Amino acid sequence: MSRSPRPTVVLVHGAFADASSFAQVIPRLVARGLDVVAPAVPNRSLIGDAAYVASLVRQIPGPVVLVGHSYGGAVITAAGTEDNVKALVYLAGYALEKGESLGELQGRFPDSGLSAALVYTPFPLEGGAGTGTDVTVRPERFPAIFAADVDRRLAEVLAVSQRPLAAQAFTEAAPAAAWKTKPSWGLVASSDRTINPDVERYGYRRAGMTTVEVDSSHLVMLSHPQRVADLIEEAVRATCA
Repeated sequence: MSRSPRPTVVLVHGAFADASSFAQVIPRLVARGLDVVAPAVPNRSLIGDAAYVASLVRQIPGPVVLVGHSYGGAVITAAGTEDNVKALVYLAGYALEKGESLGELQGRFPDSGLSAALVYTPFPLEGGAGTGTDVTVRPERFPAIFAADVDRRLAEVLAVSQRPLAAQAFTEAAPAAAWKTKPSWGLVASSDRTINPDVERYGYRRAGMTTVEVDSSHLVMLSHPQRVADLIEEAVRATCA
């Protein structure tokens, strides 16, 4: 009798970061016998990024738990409707409603201080179809805004190796809200200075998620990797047994 495929955890990074932001979590998940995929998300548009992640998920032959950090939460909200996605885990993330944009959700709450630290840089669109706008965090502001409880030397490296987010992603409406049909878990980073923690709390409460709070900066995966790994494993055990 053949054994069912092991669960796969797909880790979706957010804006101003890349898959290396999960570097402390991945070994912990692997040690627990889980398969892990941590793709490089294009960060060009919410709809395009969600379609890309969904295409990866469809190629995984077994149950998937989708984990999204920050903007990655918006991505898994749309991509998580794939049939083999069994659970969603949000890490200091955006849990959008269908038809809602990042800007709309954020606009309901006081600013976290991030907007004053942003840099806008034009970039050429493919095919010569004009220009887009990349959004990053000023490197000198990055440690305090994004990674206040991460080793300062590491935060300085992250500050100059950011993966920008195209401004278009802030205004696109989520085409779906997977949390309506998939069990979901949410982690609030209560000392977050990138996303107002109340944005996280509101989205999680609206979705009826199982929620935990951690006294952490936005990069909770690097400052509290054990707590993050434990939450992911809880979602795996509850939905993929």
